[in-house]
Amino acid sequence: MPVYEYKAFNPAGQTKTGICDADTAREAREKLRRDKFHVVDLKEIRQEDDESSKLSIGSFLKRKRKTGELAMVTRQFATLLESGIPMAEALRALSDQIQAKHLETIFRDIRERITGGSSLAEAMGHHPGIFDNLYVNMVMAGEAAGNVDLVLRRLAEYMLKQNRMRNKVGTALMYPIIMVGVGVIVVSILMAFVVPKIVDLVRARGDELPAPTKLLIVSSSFLRDYWYLLALGALGASAAFGAYRRTPNGRYNTDKLFLGLPIFGDLFTKQAVSRFATTFSALLKSGVPVLECLLIVKNVVNNAVVARVLDDVHNRIMEGADISTPLKSSKIFPPAVGYMVAVGEQSGRLEEILDKLSETYDEEIDVAVTRMTSVLEPILILGMAIVVAFIVISILLPMLQLSTSI
Repeated sequence: MPVYEYKAFNPAGQTKTGICDADTAREAREKLRRDKFHVVDLKEIRQEDDESSKLSIGSFLKRKRKTGELAMVTRQFATLLESGIPMAEALRALSDQIQAKHLETIFRDIRERITGGSSLAEAMGHHPGIFDNLYVNMVMAGEAAGNVDLVLRRLAEYMLKQNRMRNKVGTALMYPIIMVGVGVIVVSILMAFVVPKIVDLVRARGDELPAPTKLLIVSSSFLRDYWYLLALGALGASAAFGAYRRTPNGRYNTDKLFLGLPIFGDLFTKQAVSRFATTFSALLKSGVPVLECLLIVKNVVNNAVVARVLDDVHNRIMEGADISTPLKSSKIFPPAVGYMVAVGEQSGRLEEILDKLSETYDEEIDVAVTRMTSVLEPILILGMAIVVAFIVISILLPMLQLSTSI
């Protein structure tokens, strides 16, 4: 059913904007008129616009914001269903209180599809940019078991937990990025504006320049005259890296490289294991079959190396093996993970073991983030100190030469 965005005056004469679903624009106007609204503007929100907005979610901040919004809406939806409100009425109440316009439009469309005979999972499946396979499959399992409200609450907790983990890693990486950025800006200003003036003063006296100063002059001249080449080179390298990473082999090789980095690799590995354990546990608790869980988790871990391991686990299970054996031989998952999964399989408490794994690795992520920050900070400070010291020495040497010649 089409959804329309309107601007109208309410009975008190105040301007109100919102969204209304109806088969036609005329029906939308009549519906608003029955609510005593005087419509001054009405336009349809097309599905193409919604799709383009979903495809444009490329940056980390936008993705994080939308995940947080969906988590809060999911929790509200679970609360309404737990209160005994029928699903169609719960969706209507939810749509009326959602502040994010794109989510309001989507949940109104879901309500219309449900009233038309679709299941909740089927209706959500029409919006893959918002509801991924994990979300849809958990809702489908919840509908089959008759506990959609419980599944939605688990989904909200899962998304909030993933958001918190991304925030930890993002915050840890932000500090070194800012330090490097500030250092590059300061050095660039010195090289482009300060150094040339001092060099001109020395050259005016006809004195021979020291070797460090000559090297600094060459670097400064290149930076000032060919900065655009450096910018184009950086953009070209970034574009080439992005194009290579979009290929299957490129994605696998770069993810393997990230996992093997000296400082960051340990953090990325722990993050992937935590996401695997959390997602696998949430799916199993919701009643999703193990083989289907592995296919979903493979796409959720966001790492091609780990995904290939999980694909191998899936194939080995199809051949009659257990989950723990291929995990132990993967060399990606730590040995303790394989042994704990084996204990969970043998005792029939796999979900509980996975939850403990998730909690353990969440704590290890905190330790790894602290360790990474404590190692990076002195390295960056030392690097910046060396660069600044070289610039200062290169400037002071000709100045001392000037003072001794006077």
